[in-house]
Amino acid sequence: PDRFYNSGAPKPDVPESRVMRKWGDEPFWNESQMNGIWNNDYFGGDLKGIEQKLPYLKSLGVTCIYLNPIFAANSNHRYDTADYERIDPLLGTEDDFKSLCRAADKENIKIILDGVFSHTGCDSKYFNMYSHYNSVGAYNSTESPYYSWYKFTDYPNGYKSWWGIKLLPEVQEENESYRNYICGENGILRRWLRAGAGGWRLDVADELPDIFLDELRKAVKSEKEDAVIIGEVWEDATTRFAYGERRRYLLGDQLDSVMNYPFKEAIINYCKYGDARGFEDGVMTILEHYPKPSADMLMNFLSTHDTERILTRLAGEDVGWHDREWQAERYLSPEQYVYGLSLLKCAMVLQFFLPGVPCIYYGDEAGLEGYKAPFNRRCYPWGKENIDMIDFTKQLAGIRKASKAFAQGEMKFLSCTPEECVFARIDKLNREAAVIFLNKSKYPKTFKLDDYMKDEYTDPKFLRKPHESEEKTIKLSPFDYGVLVCSI
Repeated sequence: PDRFYNSGAPKPDVPESRVMRKWGDEPFWNESQMNGIWNNDYFGGDLKGIEQKLPYLKSLGVTCIYLNPIFAANSNHRYDTADYERIDPLLGTEDDFKSLCRAADKENIKIILDGVFSHTGCDSKYFNMYSHYNSVGAYNSTESPYYSWYKFTDYPNGYKSWWGIKLLPEVQEENESYRNYICGENGILRRWLRAGAGGWRLDVADELPDIFLDELRKAVKSEKEDAVIIGEVWEDATTRFAYGERRRYLLGDQLDSVMNYPFKEAIINYCKYGDARGFEDGVMTILEHYPKPSADMLMNFLSTHDTERILTRLAGEDVGWHDREWQAERYLSPEQYVYGLSLLKCAMVLQFFLPGVPCIYYGDEAGLEGYKAPFNRRCYPWGKENIDMIDFTKQLAGIRKASKAFAQGEMKFLSCTPEECVFARIDKLNREAAVIFLNKSKYPKTFKLDDYMKDEYTDPKFLRKPHESEEKTIKLSPFDYGVLVCSI
């Protein structure tokens, strides 16, 4: 949210430690110049800015906005929560959040919040290492109401922290006091649902124990039955082991669905390297393992705040173990950029029409590039957008909305080679199928419909028909696609 759009509204009560930057400047990255990486540079994007840009988001076909953490914190990424009860002052106020949710609801758009519940910041009202808060934090006294939340090994300076990062002390999610604070009748989950949120995305869901996830679901669904719970799980969520046992995320009493990293990697490897077998196997493995209700609402993305921008991943040199200096100096050449856009369009065709819900990382649709953080978190390029990519995104969203088959239709591969992919989404309930033809090669290709339609699909009608195609064929230009809908 800091990098999407700055409304220009005044921002009072902003801590002096925050460095305000000019929109579009390169995020701080040089550790030697900054005497460390403090994640304290901000560009002023805010909740009012998101509200002002709702017409743009609506035009993309957006029905849901997932926000990275918006609660008070002392870094620009805000995964070091300082106060779950307060919106970060640079983003706005609780009233601004409620206004955003009301405005979004009028456009049939839901707001999903990022729940960071496996740790807090050390500079928080709960831990209070630097005594910046009036509260008695766990670091200040063993009599603190928050003391039992944390995992001290040698009080006060010895404690378990998230991945060993001392700025992020881990919490005891099993602790009754903490669970009540988050999941209770007047807890954090219900509070922000009452303020207008449409659900929660759970940070590092595989580091949250079952007892916490069980109570979390009960709280969320009791408060708002249709509120969604999406977990951050990077692997196959049905085979994931943690806390010494197989997790039960998708058995109906914890998560609704998860972030779909397996699809992301399968799509990238197919579009960049032509790994057709890996793509087909990767997609079908997830669909065979996941319950259909979870598969139908998978969070299908191509890049996130934790990964390289998809354009860079497709057309740039692999980042490997290269450091920030190497990443900062590298941009796509004009030739790489054009080639990357072609591959990106292919990847987005798959992203939008496979089972699940397409999720766009802000700026991907506008042609942003960049390696890992902070280069993947540059400002949205207002006034310098790639309009062709934005129009392409709108086109995909329109086609997706035009057929019921994309919401809950089953998946069937009809052909998949390194240069072409044909698959169907089949909605038996509504007796409709959508067939997608993708030419991933550098050369024109002609597809004969009779080779794929057989007697299974009747009365075909094009949702997207290339100009040169005839009734029984689809002729696709390089990196182009076609979609038709049929009765079954």
